[in-house]
Amino acid sequence: MKEWYFEYQLHENRPGILGDISSLLGMLSINIVTINGIDDTRRGMLLRTSDDDSVKRFKAILHTIGNVTVTKFREPRVRDRLAIRHGRYIERNATEKKTFKFIRRELGLLVDFMAELMKKEGHYLIGIRGMPRVGKTESVVAASVCANKRWSFISSTLLRQTVRSQLAEDEMDGDNIFIIDGIVSTMRATEKHRMLVDDIMRLPAVKVVEHPDIFIRESEYELEDFDCIIELRNDDSEQITYDVVEPGFSSFDIS
Repeated sequence: MKEWYFEYQLHENRPGILGDISSLLGMLSINIVTINGIDDTRRGMLLRTSDDDSVKRFKAILHTIGNVTVTKFREPRVRDRLAIRHGRYIERNATEKKTFKFIRRELGLLVDFMAELMKKEGHYLIGIRGMPRVGKTESVVAASVCANKRWSFISSTLLRQTVRSQLAEDEMDGDNIFIIDGIVSTMRATEKHRMLVDDIMRLPAVKVVEHPDIFIRESEYELEDFDCIIELRNDDSEQITYDVVEPGFSSFDIS
């Protein structure tokens, strides 16, 4: 069985149009797995079928239905699955395609998104930006639980300042999520800790770096090394800034 993501926009919400499309799918033996409204203007469906010819016929017939514009028809991506689950698309930065934006009331969507990323095999580097106490660390931990992965704090200020210089043997595992605070690791840690961070960055595992901009500024790593950047704000108007974070400055509350 193969899955498809089908999304369409109605130009005139004629009564029965959804029933027409559903009936057409049924006649072609294409199963509807999930259906939901997307951003108030579109409908999305997750479809499943073993017959590629039925999909081709369905696509052809769609073009003959008035008042309907097909916006997406493809094998489902992570963003498609989350859109149909939550009823909206994750906002992507217009110029930085690997940067995704969230606000605090969307923590459920953020946790689901990160959980999907954490299920990836091998090396995957996630950066998460945000001001103090917006929910960065809590979201990373919750996503680890959703992904059924263990997590290890390499550096953190969640409860108290954590700076690890070594890990237990069972922690050096590709099934672990490694959480690094970019400010603590680059500006407040020992050389031994930095060597541990370098070792972890070479592991075939998922790593999450909070405050990636400081991590990049104070180390040899670059923005291009990150596979995904997440921005979390209290609201749409909030600016994420690190102007007060300077080398040697130790009183900035970054928890």
